[in-house]
Amino acid sequence: MPKLTFTVLAVLLVGAAGCGSATMSSSGKPASAKWVGPTLPSPAGGTVQTTIYYGPWQCSAAWMTRCERQCASQGHALLGCIWVADIKGDWHGRFAFFFPAEAGGRVAITHCCCDYPKVSDLEQRRETWENARTGFRNQWGREFGAWPQTAGRNWPGHHILDLLHGGDPTAPANVLPVEPEVHKAINNAYPACYTRGAQWSAVGPDRPYVD
Repeated sequence: MPKLTFTVLAVLLVGAAGCGSATMSSSGKPASAKWVGPTLPSPAGGTVQTTIYYGPWQCSAAWMTRCERQCASQGHALLGCIWVADIKGDWHGRFAFFFPAEAGGRVAITHCCCDYPKVSDLEQRRETWENARTGFRNQWGREFGAWPQTAGRNWPGHHILDLLHGGDPTAPANVLPVEPEVHKAINNAYPACYTRGAQWSAVGPDRPYVD
């Protein structure tokens, strides 16, 4: 994902049908976790509610192709692709000042495992995130609702482009709150994704979960 502010990301979710996909399915397994945010005022007017569905899933053919292009544009080869989550935005407001209206869309959050070199400043990147974590969660809360918790404990922040391979520690579009057990599953998938021939190099379904 590009580097975006929280506000710009929230606006994109309202009209993101062309950026993500209609990934819900009428059959199959439910998402490994789901977070439903509160209804909040939208930067575009009206109100918006954010829902996050969590994988990890194998990437569809479309996302695998997108990753191939991304890696190639950066001078790298694609090793695999992980579909980390789907973010859905549901907007409610009024059209032409009078008529009730609804809109929304989904953004597929994927990680392209290009053959990036490992960074030499991993500990510094981790320290940067740890120092900024509280402020990051507070900013998230102002845009999407309180940072998710389980039994009073904050969910970890997952770096979509991982720190080991050059991910920005505090970029709004690079950090996603993830339920702890799901975070473990995603973290376990990343090393395998960087190994050519793992399951993450195979194409998965277009609609991997039940809405």
